[in-house]
Amino acid sequence: MRITRTVAGRSRRAAVLVTTGLTASALLLTGCSSDSDSSDTSSDANGKITLTVADFGQFGYKEAGLFAKYHELNPNITVKEDTTAEEKNYYPKLLQQLSAGSGLADVQGLEVGRIKELADTKADQFADLSKVIDVNEWVSWKEKQATTKDGKVIGAGTDIGPMSLCYNTELFKKAGLPTDRKEVAAKIAGGWEDYLKLGEEYKKKAPAGTYFMDSASAMYNAVVSSNAKQYYDESGQPIYKDSPSVKQGWDLSAEAADKKLTQGLAQFGDPWKAALRKSTMATVACPAWMAGQISIAAGDANKGKWDITTAPGATAANWGGSFLGVPTAGKHVAEASKLVKWLTAPEQQAAVFKAIGSFPSNKGAYELPDVKNAKLAYFNDAPIGQIYADEAKSIPETVLGPKDAVIKDTISTQINNMEQRGTSPDKAWKAATEAIDKAIG
Repeated sequence: MRITRTVAGRSRRAAVLVTTGLTASALLLTGCSSDSDSSDTSSDANGKITLTVADFGQFGYKEAGLFAKYHELNPNITVKEDTTAEEKNYYPKLLQQLSAGSGLADVQGLEVGRIKELADTKADQFADLSKVIDVNEWVSWKEKQATTKDGKVIGAGTDIGPMSLCYNTELFKKAGLPTDRKEVAAKIAGGWEDYLKLGEEYKKKAPAGTYFMDSASAMYNAVVSSNAKQYYDESGQPIYKDSPSVKQGWDLSAEAADKKLTQGLAQFGDPWKAALRKSTMATVACPAWMAGQISIAAGDANKGKWDITTAPGATAANWGGSFLGVPTAGKHVAEASKLVKWLTAPEQQAAVFKAIGSFPSNKGAYELPDVKNAKLAYFNDAPIGQIYADEAKSIPETVLGPKDAVIKDTISTQINNMEQRGTSPDKAWKAATEAIDKAIG
């Protein structure tokens, strides 16, 4: 996102969508009433207040013009955004502020990899948004991620990352592979094992200096994301050492590295971006927010050379996503809660999707023209609105744990070592487990 937003290799940037326009009247439909009925009393002498929103990477509200629109609807309220480039720097600061009970914004962005830890240990420091939003408006599994055991909702869902596969049609054609998105989907219908088989087909006739995928660690995250149980069980115990989804992802990643199907580039770094510009990688595991990253990094010269198809296998997957929470220590809790409700309503989520490509978690957005009819011109007019909406509705409810992000990042680092340094799978796994055990206690 601009600026880069990264958790377990996750990053997003603006995507240019070809959609029907979102009208101002549509935005007005969910506009909040004036703040005259607010229970908040702290304001300036003229009754005007400023709401602060702290987030990381790129949530897309400024790009979609939503803060300005909110001020038009509520003249006494001004919204100011404080953005931290990387989530890994944002989250420790948030924990410090929560512990101190000061320095917090009125609204705080919360990453999905952290939401379980916050729900388990910091729920009393966030307002209960179940009193403000209708959790049934979101895809079923989204709001459950931000819900405590006693039913308190500490965050309203923003975006999600339904999975697809982005592929370079020019490279596929040169390697003798099909380029039609339906034909490509058929080749990988059996799952990620089929994806590697396709990679071996690609390698046989691959243009010199090119690779089938960018990163085995990216494929690993995609594989694990398609499973309900990943790093923890329902009782909150870490199970990553024996998790079938982790084992599958690890083994497939080791195979990809061993067969030289991957270019071994950590996603979002300068070498990765350069490889996209030079068209040296044929496929990228593509959660919804990834398309924008590819289009910006690959540049105008590669427009139309890429396409998007459904992810390998029949199991839907989600990689990434965030929430907006309201700290109880804020000066304007009631007004901040109203702002969160408005920002996460269908019309506003559709506006963000149109502006930067972040896919909505609010189901109501899926029937709006800016989502339902969305296509990506850069990706050969791929019907992303349809692809991602279909995926989002069938994603399994994931069992989250307090240190999901730490575990995922650590394993990804060791997969990178297998790719880049030739570390053996056994040594890489030993290093990963030792680091994780030390980190999570």
